[in-house]
Amino acid sequence: MDRRPPSAAVLVLHGGHENGTEPPPPGLLNLPGVRMRPFVRALRRATRAPEDGTEVLVRQVRYAHRGWNGARADALRDALAALDALGEEAGDDVRVILLGHSMGARAALRAAGHPLVRGVVGLAPWCPPGDPVTQLAGRDVVLVHSNRDRMTSPQATQSLTARARRAGARTCMITVRGGDHAMIRRAPAWHRLTTTLVTGLLGTGSLPEPVTTALGLPPTAEPTEGTLDLDRLRAERGPAGLLPSS
Repeated sequence: MDRRPPSAAVLVLHGGHENGTEPPPPGLLNLPGVRMRPFVRALRRATRAPEDGTEVLVRQVRYAHRGWNGARADALRDALAALDALGEEAGDDVRVILLGHSMGARAALRAAGHPLVRGVVGLAPWCPPGDPVTQLAGRDVVLVHSNRDRMTSPQATQSLTARARRAGARTCMITVRGGDHAMIRRAPAWHRLTTTLVTGLLGTGSLPEPVTTALGLPPTAEPTEGTLDLDRLRAERGPAGLLPSS
């Protein structure tokens, strides 16, 4: 059966540094990039073309520089260029979910105003208090953060979800208790949860009911109302085991 043109895509953005104008190192030396490989593999398995021949593209952003670099916002520039290229490859109707970690999550949030973007999943996101949120209006935004993260702030993430909701986004935060910034502790939970969220936002899978409820909260909701605990979502995993227990 002939494949149809892809109707959806996932664009993956790995982490980086606050500053650094040199290119990322190649291959396995680029640890932030290596960190996202299990997520890419899991997403490709979960979005394999079904019998109707539809396809979900999974692409990774290549950074020209290791760092964000202040007002230059180099990772944001690279994300927007990758979105433009994705539109040329797949067409202007392709629905895109951005998946980013740390600096990559910051770039994903900032790039979400691009017309192809439907939603953002941010892992241990870097959310400086002054970053804008108006570009998130009309988007689904789910941010996942460990309560023990010492590199980026879970409190700043919770604040951003509330600010974005007031700006017209549909937002939710999920806390991974006992995790870490590198997503090594409880790695299977990070991988499975992320796959569930991305496929759910794409419409190729189902979101846990509490996530759907949080995304539907009114703009005036308190930050804690849209904050969920991963371990309490286990009951929503169903027979397919969408959310692991470790």
